[in-house]
Amino acid sequence: MLNLQFLDHVALRVRDIHRSADWYEKVLGLKRLHPEEWGPFPIFMVAGQTGIALFPTQSEEAQLPPEGDWVRGHHYAFRVDQENFEKAKAHLSEQGVDWTFQDHFHFHSIYFNDPDGHQLELTVQVKEL
Repeated sequence: MLNLQFLDHVALRVRDIHRSADWYEKVLGLKRLHPEEWGPFPIFMVAGQTGIALFPTQSEEAQLPPEGDWVRGHHYAFRVDQENFEKAKAHLSEQGVDWTFQDHFHFHSIYFNDPDGHQLELTVQVKEL
């Protein structure tokens, strides 16, 4: 049996890795890691032990699959505490990022999209499971 420690990273294809890296840094406060040994990509964006690896698409016109019953990543979630959940709502609004709130009974979440349309979630536990 495997003993996994944590989700290390999610790899995303984006139209402009520098624009996306700037967005993840500015909007979510992720730290940029890009050792020169890696070459032009990926650019790794991290929060604690969790990261997003940004890779370029083959064209700037690349699109996400349409909404529906497709096999693809649906969204990527980061856990925050209650104080940072409240701060995130104000910060996202200040950055001009549209977000929606959902009450999942044990968790509250806000959902929003990055510049390429990948859906992100910030979630906070509000009741014990």
